[in-house]
Amino acid sequence: MFVLVNLKTYPCDPVEVAEAARDVSEASGVRIGVAAQAAHLEAVADTGVETWAQHVDPIEYGSNTGHTLAESVADAGAVGTLINHSEQRLKLADIDGSVEAAERAGLETCVCANNPDQIAAAAALGPDSVAVEPPELIGTGTPVSKADPDIVTDAVEAAEAVDAAVDVYCGAGISTGEDVESAGDLGATGVLLASGVAKADDPRAALEDLVEPLS
Repeated sequence: MFVLVNLKTYPCDPVEVAEAARDVSEASGVRIGVAAQAAHLEAVADTGVETWAQHVDPIEYGSNTGHTLAESVADAGAVGTLINHSEQRLKLADIDGSVEAAERAGLETCVCANNPDQIAAAAALGPDSVAVEPPELIGTGTPVSKADPDIVTDAVEAAEAVDAAVDVYCGAGISTGEDVESAGDLGATGVLLASGVAKADDPRAALEDLVEPLS
């Protein structure tokens, strides 16, 4: 089970969270990654934690002021990137271009989508993984695995029907070890979460709780 913590633009200390994630991962044997803002990628990567970008654009080297270049993300120490998060939506052609850009730079890719139909479309683009995240549940503390478990199982089936090699992660409202365990029971091989760790008073304790059922 992969636990990917998206720091978004929350006012947390990215290095503190990254160090906690690194230590909890090493102690538990659970794979934990941290998706940081572009400006923080190098500092997060320097902690030794598995580091992800929150977004890359479908661009190459050139005249692209204000965009995020996949190669720059990789140079900063990231090994993967989210694409098409509900807070950074892209058109399908741009999702395809971002996946290609990430792969060109050697980055692992996770394409986010709202529902099983979108998961199928995303899986057809050949990312390493997809994450089903109903936007109405993001940040609520109510996990999709409880609110509507069929979305997760249907997403797993949809991705498998298109490309069985694409992993399916479960996002939106994940905040406890029970949520992580439930996501696995529904067929997900990872979880994507944010506020449950990034806004926690004690990120290390929150991470320890998340991985406890997996250790």
